[in-house]
Formats: sequence, structure tokens, C-alpha cells
Amino acid sequence: PDAVVLAAAGVGNHDNIGGLFRNAAAFGAGAVVLDDRCADPFYRKAIRVSVGAVLRTPCPAPVPLDRTIDALAAAGFEIVALTPGATEPLSGLAPGGRRALLVGSEGPGLPPAVIARCRPVAIPMSGGFDSLNVATAAAVALHQLTRA
Repeated sequence: PDAVVLAAAGVGNHDNIGGLFRNAAAFGAGAVVLDDRCADPFYRKAIRVSVGAVLRTPCPAPVPLDRTIDALAAAGFEIVALTPGATEPLSGLAPGGRRALLVGSEGPGLPPAVIARCRPVAIPMSGGFDSLNVATAAAVALHQLTRA
């Protein structure tokens, strides 16, 4: 069956973690999967920014990113990595299927070795910008992947 989950790697800011959970809940993602380098989603600021979504969105215990990717792939998810350097635009993805949207920390983003294991897509920018805040980018991508 169709399913979308949001996965995050190395997102250390509690505001961004809360925003990711809020977006996942707002767009109907089935779960949020964090690697072991992400900030604690149960820190009070993350809970507040998520407007409580942290408390009601499934989230397995964090594990290293390689194990996260292995588990998602084993569960039949296509892993879509958001990265500014991708040549495929996000807008080319049609909703449906089993997809895990993978986002990385602001600044360094996802490691090249991780991107190589995924389907890299980009949100085209204008005005000299190459990327958005991680929570904002996730919201745009979740909308694209879950719209009916």
C-alpha cells in the first residue's frame, strides 16, 4: 500500500525537529524516522514547535543512518533524498507508492555516500538561493508526495 515517511539525518536543532514532526502530521506521513545524530524530539521546545505532533506521530528509536536506510529499503520504501545538487526536480515525482523522504542537516546536508544510495531530488530555487530551511523543504516535498 501507498505510504510516506519522513526521515531525518543529523538535524540537531530542536525547532527544526519540531517543524519536521508538525509537517509530517499535517501532510499525513505515517512516521518520522530520526537517525542517532538528530536532536531529541521529546525536548520541550521540539514538542512545542510541533504543536504536540511529536506525541502522536510514530517514531522508532533512533539508529545510525546506514541502518535507517537499510531498514526502510527492506520495508519496500524508495528513499528520496532532498539535496540541492540533484538534477531531478521534486516536481517530477508523482504521489503514490512507498516513499521515504530523507532530509539532512542545514549546512552540510546529506553525505555524498548517502545520496548515492537514494533517489536524489531537488527543489529548484531562484534568486541565488540553493536551498530552504530543512523543515520548509520537507513541507514542500511532503506536499508533493502526498497530494491527492
